[in-house]
Amino acid sequence: MNEPDLDALSSQELHDRAMERARSHLDVAFGWRVLKALPAAHAAAGDLDEANADIVSMTALITDALNTESDSDIVEGLRPLYLDYLKSHPAR
Repeated sequence: MNEPDLDALSSQELHDRAMERARSHLDVAFGWRVLKALPAAHAAAGDLDEANADIVSMTALITDALNTESDSDIVEGLRPLYLDYLKSHPAR
């Protein structure tokens, strides 16, 4: 589908297509971009309570990600990510 055809779609149709593509391609970076934009989107829609709830939820997810050491299965599953990160950011 070319650019003018996409412009003709409703926002809901764009959402559905974008999210399906991201899921099928495991595009976590796009998902992260959407998550970062959610509080601003809720605020722009006038729902400040939901914008604040989004921030609290994201903070909880980040905290969970940073504190996985209590679950060895999760730590093991994240091992490739840790290896890649440390190899690309060597100690000085």
